[in-house]
Amino acid sequence: MGRGRTLAEVQREFPDEASCAAFLSARRWPEGFVCPACGLGRAVTLKSRPRLFECLDCGRQTSLTAGTAMHRSKLLLTTWFWAAHLMATHSNGMSARQLEDQLGVTYKTVWLLAQKLRRSMVDPDRDLLEGVVEVDQTEVPFRAGDAFFAPGAAGKILIAGAVEVIDRSAGKPKPRRRGAKYLDTRAGRLRLAAIADNSAKSIEAFVRANVKSGATLITDGHASYAGLSGDYRHDPRVVGNMAANVVLPLSHRAFSLLKRWALGTYHGLRRKHVDAYLDEFVFRYNRRFHRHVSFETVLGLAARHTPETYRDIISRRAPDEANVRRAPLPIDLPESTG
Repeated sequence: MGRGRTLAEVQREFPDEASCAAFLSARRWPEGFVCPACGLGRAVTLKSRPRLFECLDCGRQTSLTAGTAMHRSKLLLTTWFWAAHLMATHSNGMSARQLEDQLGVTYKTVWLLAQKLRRSMVDPDRDLLEGVVEVDQTEVPFRAGDAFFAPGAAGKILIAGAVEVIDRSAGKPKPRRRGAKYLDTRAGRLRLAAIADNSAKSIEAFVRANVKSGATLITDGHASYAGLSGDYRHDPRVVGNMAANVVLPLSHRAFSLLKRWALGTYHGLRRKHVDAYLDEFVFRYNRRFHRHVSFETVLGLAARHTPETYRDIISRRAPDEANVRRAPLPIDLPESTG
């Protein structure tokens, strides 16, 4: 995960489009531009489209923002960076109305921007949950349109959740005998998804998509989990007259936080876009032990190397066009104005 930045650092490091473009270029091509088609490094930027590179050998055009939430967007890069910083650092998240006031763009634009950022919070290569995992379902109220949220008249969205059970002394999941109490434990990583119903088909699909085969599943004993016994070690806990949060404390705590967050920040989720909001909550929940969450992570730019600063790139600029063609830099930028 990228290094967290303060507000002052963001303003100082990314004051204009050139600095943002230099940062993106250094993230994508730390050793200089490489054409994805021919593998060579000779390229120029187009004056009419400054975020686009054209390879001098094969003619392939490559966008600086390809593969990110910013691709094909006409918004300024500074707007994207600022929005990502706000969403990453605000403890409870930012609604579209709040972002509209902060960024000075239309509600329609900022809503789409926020949705794209939420989608990019999910790592497509993230590891499955393993070890010991609590699995349960809950219902979350939703609202329709921009109408005032009335809890009594709201519909319900069925949400499935899975959370790792981490042994505090070992610092990792530690399976125990069937029926044993998991004392002195804490919550690890979380996964959430909206499901159609409580049927075995829906629940099994959720578990197989999010939990590694062979893990121990702690559930409330619902009949829909029976089909998972062949691939998982099932340790059911029949709730009966006991409060469910006593039997499954970690998953119910996560559900409680989800409901408070959904009502407090967004005044009820919308059914159509519930997956994007669940992705955002999981992103925040799984990074709760980190003091800073970098905007680079939200944009999908978490560095795998030491990033170059804007001044580093400017200082290495070739003195003339001929040199640029022989040894091009990641991006050809105008002189700094800051």
